[in-house]
Amino acid sequence: MKQLVRSQGLGAIIGVAVMLAAFTLIDFSGWWTIQTLANVTQFTAILAFVAIGQALVIMTREIDLSVGSVYGLAGVAFITLEPALGVPGSFLVAMAMAAFVGVLQGVAVVKGQLPSMIVTLGGLFAVRGVIYVWTGGAIHNFSADARLHPLTRLFGGELLGIEAAIFWLVFVAGLLSVVLWRMPFGNRLLATGGSRESAESRGVRTDRVKIWAFVLCSLLAGFAGILTLCNQPQTHVTLGENMELEAIAAAVIGGCLLSGGRGSILGAILGALIVVSFRYELIALGAPSSWYITFVGAVLIVAVIFNQKLARFLGHSV
Repeated sequence: MKQLVRSQGLGAIIGVAVMLAAFTLIDFSGWWTIQTLANVTQFTAILAFVAIGQALVIMTREIDLSVGSVYGLAGVAFITLEPALGVPGSFLVAMAMAAFVGVLQGVAVVKGQLPSMIVTLGGLFAVRGVIYVWTGGAIHNFSADARLHPLTRLFGGELLGIEAAIFWLVFVAGLLSVVLWRMPFGNRLLATGGSRESAESRGVRTDRVKIWAFVLCSLLAGFAGILTLCNQPQTHVTLGENMELEAIAAAVIGGCLLSGGRGSILGAILGALIVVSFRYELIALGAPSSWYITFVGAVLIVAVIFNQKLARFLGHSV
């Protein structure tokens, strides 16, 4: 019980429990179906990748507003370069482009001593502009051969009736959890966000840690975009627009403190599940789309208040 109370994802666990109870009472027959759960988990897996990357950056007391555009850039690059480079080549180039954006933004923040919100807001517009200029507003679809390529099927196929994105999420989340809680880098990342001066006094190279956080965030967003197109091999220039807002909301709902030094991988995934589930259920109930935006805003405020009170209760400075 003590471990549960101290868990950074406690708020998200409570939120998921309340959400499931509410959906069971309101729409039992509509919610608890194989088709509904399959759709929700598939979209949750995609958003969770972006939310996990966002959580890593927030843990260092920074924020990345460009993830939606990076998600779109990697997806567009993957599908646009495929005729010339093939599926493996376009995948590597797309991921390299995502990593490059992360490096540029990380260096601008730590070396230029610029606010991450301003840098990544500029990145959001700049990367989206690159997509428009590069494609001219039109993007072709995958060829039949590309859709049948083993790599495409590995990223976008199914195993035992379950979408590949879910298996990739379990693998990546498990790997990052080990890094975060069992390896020095995770300790340095949390220390950088918790108290940068204290971390530096103990020899932690906080600038390098922050740059790596931005790179990982961009890589995860880019990988999510590629997974999306492997599953649904058609896209448009607006791919990923406004996704950064959902990713930030999911990370905060999952227990991340905007003041840094606190967060979890599982919490980000559960936060993504809450965001996607409510969007799907509101649509299923025929509610206006504006209700979803209202919900995200309300839950985000509640999550921030809850996380801050929990952090103070546990003796964590905010």
